[in-house]
Amino acid sequence: MSVSEFHIPALNLMGEGALTTALQQLQQRGFRHALIVTDQGLQATGLVTKVTEQLQQRDIQSTVFTGVQPNPTTANVQAGLALLADKRCDVIISLGGGSPHDCAKAIALVATNGGDIRDYEGVDQSAKPQLPLVAINTTAGTASEMTRFCIITDETRHIKMAIVDKHTTPIFSVNDPLTMMGMPADLTAATGMDALTHAIEAYVSTAATPITDACAIKAVSLIARFLPRAVDDGQDAEAREQMAYAQFLAGMAFNNASLGYVHAMAHQLGGYYDLPHGVCNAVLLPHVQAFNARVAAQRLTEVGLALGAGHSDDTQQGAAACIQAIEQLKDRVGIPKGLAALGAQMDDIAILAKNALNDACGLTNPIQASQSEIEEIFKAAW
Repeated sequence: MSVSEFHIPALNLMGEGALTTALQQLQQRGFRHALIVTDQGLQATGLVTKVTEQLQQRDIQSTVFTGVQPNPTTANVQAGLALLADKRCDVIISLGGGSPHDCAKAIALVATNGGDIRDYEGVDQSAKPQLPLVAINTTAGTASEMTRFCIITDETRHIKMAIVDKHTTPIFSVNDPLTMMGMPADLTAATGMDALTHAIEAYVSTAATPITDACAIKAVSLIARFLPRAVDDGQDAEAREQMAYAQFLAGMAFNNASLGYVHAMAHQLGGYYDLPHGVCNAVLLPHVQAFNARVAAQRLTEVGLALGAGHSDDTQQGAAACIQAIEQLKDRVGIPKGLAALGAQMDDIAILAKNALNDACGLTNPIQASQSEIEEIFKAAW
């Protein structure tokens, strides 16, 4: 039996009031100047100003970098690095969802290791810990605030680079449901389906362990129960809090069991067309699991039970019920039907499939595919 690893930030703050506790932690740790990595949309909500003012009250200076795109790019990372160096910041705070967190991780990693973020594509390519990073989450989906995964778009190659590195793990993560109350319904749906994808891919992964299984299955059951409520009523405090826990559990699962072809394929759609990651995952998820069912029917049957699908002694029927339950949840929360509705082009399938096979996330898919099989999955999702 091989040795398994379990990665997670040393401190994880959850629940109402976690944001205030996090800022107190920053003060206690003696940081003097923070680079806040966020996006313009979040800055417009007033949350960024709230954080900067509370930092100032604790005698911590801050500089705000709002140059993060929805799919952060190598150029975004370079711009953030330049500001970090100019202001001589000693800590980075990522504020937002997956895009600010991933961009902040990349900035922090290159700040201490040098070179270009492209140098760290793949698994554990860095030599040194990153600059201290605190990740404050405002969405319930990506779990990037607590993982060692960092996804950056390389504009020259039109691909999303998967950087999986123990040195990108934040020193602590923050999930305060009060910061998630204003999230619109479409973003709630997309990030929630992203979390579901994390949980399911981790559960059927070849690197799954009893620990990751427990996290994944609990996440699935919470998402099935609370995602529709959060989409229907963004002010539903219980739904927001339970979705924060669900996405964190899913993050614990995939951070250690890794992912599969849903993410490997979705990364190509995001890199090629600049499409929203969670939506791409949601569209692809049932089709990839239909492919996986030939070897993972038992596991998918168990996922189906967590989703509320009927039990069957026949695992192929159980897997089919699971896939149907995924489709029903996807439709219930308003995810587009297929890739054509997102603007993807059928003529690009060959290059998308080729790039997907080079994505590190596919290494732990329960069955390895040929390029023609990946192409067929793309077509099925059209």
